[in-house]
Amino acid sequence: MPFALLIGCEMVEVFHLYSEWTAHLYAKGKMKRDCKESLLCGTLSTLVTCAHALGMGKGVIALRYVVSLGSRSLGPFGFRSSRQTRKVFYAMDLGHLRKSYREDEEAFEEKHLTSLDPIKQFSVWFDEAMKCPSIGEVNAMCLATSTKDGKPSARMVLLKGFSQAGFRFWTNYESRKGKELESNPFASIVFYWEPLNRQVRIEGSVERLPVEESEAYFHSRPKGSQIGAVVSRQSTVIADREYLRKKNTELEEVYREAKVPKPAYWGGYILKPEIIEFWQGQTNRLHDRIVFRHLQDSSTPLGPMTHRGEGNWVYERLSP
Repeated sequence: MPFALLIGCEMVEVFHLYSEWTAHLYAKGKMKRDCKESLLCGTLSTLVTCAHALGMGKGVIALRYVVSLGSRSLGPFGFRSSRQTRKVFYAMDLGHLRKSYREDEEAFEEKHLTSLDPIKQFSVWFDEAMKCPSIGEVNAMCLATSTKDGKPSARMVLLKGFSQAGFRFWTNYESRKGKELESNPFASIVFYWEPLNRQVRIEGSVERLPVEESEAYFHSRPKGSQIGAVVSRQSTVIADREYLRKKNTELEEVYREAKVPKPAYWGGYILKPEIIEFWQGQTNRLHDRIVFRHLQDSSTPLGPMTHRGEGNWVYERLSP
């Protein structure tokens, strides 16, 4: 059982669980009676300390010693099935975690759009995020992909360029995201710039970039990163980190004076946007959401609350 699950136990519950564990060791012949009694008595004060620490949110640290005693022989309290064990844990309530965002006078309204072209508007917000010292990686984005039958996955990657054509990133074609994009070439990316209380959500189809472009970008990266791409067959199972260290050392020697070839399984993608949503947080949770949609046919009739943007883009305000 992971240490983190022990957060929230009450003192009696902790002692009850520990008593059950030592009793199990004794029943299995892994502990003598006098040892069992000594542990139960000798660790009572430790358990009391643990329970107090739990109340201060430090239960993981306080219980590390107690739990580790059992992990050598059985795994942390791993001797009972979920049906047999009395339920002594409960979910952590995070309802009190709440931040204030912007006030109404700072609302993001249609009149504040710098451009009716969402790529240009994104560029303005991106530039403002770059100038914010509190944002560590302005180009960090969550990339969500899905299998053909709709099972999603998401991970953080780095945006490496954008233009009217779309948003570019590079990765391993054989990774989980690469395989999902191969079978279902659509994705969503999300930028969240917390200090600015802003996020941008972009959806669209995804295509591989030309090999020549991937080749050029690959060799613009630091040599260590190039070797890393060769070392890692991303998302495949490996024995341990030592395998990566050994392989990396070997290839560093091989390519010490030589050019690192771009692996055939590594390259770039471009997400061609069909939807771009600009979100700005409000303290009263009446957040601002202005979404742009790209129409295939510019002659498509528009609803009364839909407005024409530049090119084939239209935009609307969504309820938060």
